[in-house]
Amino acid sequence: MNFDIERHLGAVERSVSSLEREGKPVRSVTLARSYDTTVDDLWDAVTNAERLPRWFLPINGELELGGRYQLEGNAGGVITACEPPSYLAITWEFGGDVSWVEIRLADEGSERARLTLNHIQHVSEHWDTYGPGAVGVGWELGLFGLALHLAQPDAAKLDEAVFSASPQGKAFTVGSSDAWGRASIASGTDTSTARAAARRTTAFYTGETQEGV
Repeated sequence: MNFDIERHLGAVERSVSSLEREGKPVRSVTLARSYDTTVDDLWDAVTNAERLPRWFLPINGELELGGRYQLEGNAGGVITACEPPSYLAITWEFGGDVSWVEIRLADEGSERARLTLNHIQHVSEHWDTYGPGAVGVGWELGLFGLALHLAQPDAAKLDEAVFSASPQGKAFTVGSSDAWGRASIASGTDTSTARAAARRTTAFYTGETQEGV
């Protein structure tokens, strides 16, 4: 299946900011994308346990405020805020680390809705190595899958492994990683540092060593 990769890459707004949380420095990686659907349908797509596996991952647990969730083969955590159909906040616990994810939805009218996702994480060796693309590319692939699901709700889920290994998938990863490198530079990161981190992120996702890594 062919996809308009440039259109999907261009649909995402990316930014990186430095914050403090509990008195410690953190970085916020922000993605925003609009979809041709209602805000209620978008909320259902990102919170309904029956729909999440169609574009993201199977989920189980107590899917209510204060409950714990677990994504199959990935992160788990606690639902810390839930205000339908506009705001969801969770802890993101994976590999012994804890970070935070916030999702905000906004009605843009005429069956158009906007999703903004913030992934907030501590400054660490992992961040220094890969920069914002470490989570940014992964979430961007998720938002791409969400776009496909909303356009064709009954279609089979995209096989991420097959897509990621394809020329189009690699082009998507390279384009996303480069864009996160630019977002990192815009946030104040040294240009050479940001570009090196972007190359390492691309190599991580594609399995192919990039020049200069």
